[in-house]
Amino acid sequence: MPLRSRIPAPIRSLPLTLVLTAAALAAVPAPAASAAPLDLSNFTLEVADSAQYLRSNVAELDGELPNVGVADIMAEANRQGTVRNGAACNASAVTDPDRSATKPKVSVTKSFCWQDDATGEDDQNTTGWYPQGVTTVADAQADQVWGTSNQPLLVSWYAKGGTGNTAKGTRISFIDPNTGAYRHVLLAHPFTNSALNASYTSLRDDQTSGQGSSLHAGGIVWYGNFLYVADTARGFRVFDMRHIYDLKAAGDKGNVTDQDKVGRQDGVFYGYGYRYVMPEVTQWEHVAATGTACTSADGSPNFSYASLDRSGTDHLVAGEYCDGTKEVNGRVAAWPMASATSGGEQPAAGTRWTADAAYSLPRSNIQGATRFDGRWYLSQSHGEQVAGQDDLGELHTTNAVTSSTGTLSVAKTQPAAIGVEDLSHWPGGTETAPALGTIWSVSEHPNYRMVYATAPQ
Repeated sequence: MPLRSRIPAPIRSLPLTLVLTAAALAAVPAPAASAAPLDLSNFTLEVADSAQYLRSNVAELDGELPNVGVADIMAEANRQGTVRNGAACNASAVTDPDRSATKPKVSVTKSFCWQDDATGEDDQNTTGWYPQGVTTVADAQADQVWGTSNQPLLVSWYAKGGTGNTAKGTRISFIDPNTGAYRHVLLAHPFTNSALNASYTSLRDDQTSGQGSSLHAGGIVWYGNFLYVADTARGFRVFDMRHIYDLKAAGDKGNVTDQDKVGRQDGVFYGYGYRYVMPEVTQWEHVAATGTACTSADGSPNFSYASLDRSGTDHLVAGEYCDGTKEVNGRVAAWPMASATSGGEQPAAGTRWTADAAYSLPRSNIQGATRFDGRWYLSQSHGEQVAGQDDLGELHTTNAVTSSTGTLSVAKTQPAAIGVEDLSHWPGGTETAPALGTIWSVSEHPNYRMVYATAPQ
């Protein structure tokens, strides 16, 4: 059944990521970041022409399916993880047995580990899904509380393998960091099917019928009602917490047991067995042309990770991953959040959003970045652990920058988890006088997985 999506151009497939071990990295000198000034016009986003089409489909789905909120999802958490305060719940994620006892250890102020269940609900070890992005209620709300008492952590996963509807796309875990209870919500792309009814399908890098692999979702930012999900080559997909559908509450119109079907089929809505489905409401796309990734001549950047800066004026920050064999290390940039909404809603198609700062990175293999009070915090991965090699990641703190463009420089480095990914900053202090606080991250590899907060140096 063809999709009638009006996305003007297919989304390019996610580039293959070359994962280097520490030994390989030592053999490949880190490339020098481009010294050329960055052009901020390359960091302009625009609301896609498909925005109205997406919204009209979501409006129709609102009339077909019951809507729930974040508090409902937290109350119906059906999986149970483990929480540890002041220590790692998965020591393997932050331990290298070949590492010298004199080297510093990974600082963990709080940690969460996924359910490890031999009955098949094994998120800790599954190779079917990989965790990538992280955001928290501290991004969503300055007071760090959603509703009356909820303080969720959100983590994005992409499904491994498959194309088209066999690629299950992206899911978001809503986690209670105090109890360890959590629930997955399937993200979806709404479209008009051949019967001219609103439906949805899995979130993919190419939304044309039968095409595309699962969207990588390497970075996410929850801000107000909206969830921004990095779309590597295109920009951002945007979701709305006010449009989350409960297929179980839909009665005969919803199916929560079939793990192979998605969308509306013969009047029944499916979500690969998931109870909750959240459709995208708009897209932000690059305006500038994209050249060869990770070269000094590249135009618009890829988006491999994202976070929020709440120091001063709120900004969404994002950057690109470039491995150690590339010409440059990649770039990061910051966009003022006030320009991303219009009256508290997503703006109309054609609205532009331009970064007011962009920098070349000082290291390769950057998997996450966040910013606070002019300093950037960068996570660097070194692949999976191999005996005799140090494959812990690293968290770099840069020197403070005041210019709008330039090249970041590292001031301090501390160890991070194996397979460290996206970052999310949780400020301390008060809303009006936030202290540095902690940085949350997620590690992706089976058996080494953990979501954890660390105190940056």
